[in-house]
Amino acid sequence: MQELLRDLSRVVLADRELNAVLTDITLIAARGVPGAESVSTTLLRGDKAFTGAYSSAMALEADELQYREGYGPCMDAGRGGVALRIDDMLTEQRWPTYVERVRETGVRSSLSVPLPYQGSAIGALNMYSSQPEAFVSPESLEAGREVAEAIAVAVANADAHHRLSEQARNMQLAMESRAVIEQAKGVLMAQRRVDADQAFEILRDASQRYNRKLRDIAVGIVESTRAD
Repeated sequence: MQELLRDLSRVVLADRELNAVLTDITLIAARGVPGAESVSTTLLRGDKAFTGAYSSAMALEADELQYREGYGPCMDAGRGGVALRIDDMLTEQRWPTYVERVRETGVRSSLSVPLPYQGSAIGALNMYSSQPEAFVSPESLEAGREVAEAIAVAVANADAHHRLSEQARNMQLAMESRAVIEQAKGVLMAQRRVDADQAFEILRDASQRYNRKLRDIAVGIVESTRAD
């Protein structure tokens, strides 16, 4: 467990794509979670589920079987916020269609742990094994929860970075809009001999009359002077 925690603490989150971070964490889980042969991270976006990262084809195939069926342990763990374990696919009674098909991938047992995020779950960490009862030890669940928390932190970091980027972009657009509106007001003041307030009213009336954004009207006025 100490080695697992140490490896997770070394994963770099800043200035990286979420997929790259998830891949690093998923590979660490494949090495560090007792019983895990293949590991994947399922993310939920509304009703859609997709695999954000996986350590080998076994996990990806098992995940995609569930996505096609619309249900399964990884999806239900993510939606319900509870850990779900299958000790043996040969005797499992839940998810009958999925269980029957996943045996063909070589999976005999699995453990899915929800990803905690702001009081809800956003997906699940999925661990698969070709051996029955691979995840019955408490250490498997404990390690899985540690990894799930690390994934949730990575997702939160990516979301925060995205929000900051959007805020910066919106601020830049607002500044550009203000600049071009001021330019258009200057053109109108010179052409029509009006003051700044009257120039703005002309722009606003044109925006309402033609059902166009104020900035677009301003751009048109500024560009017309450049053409001249």
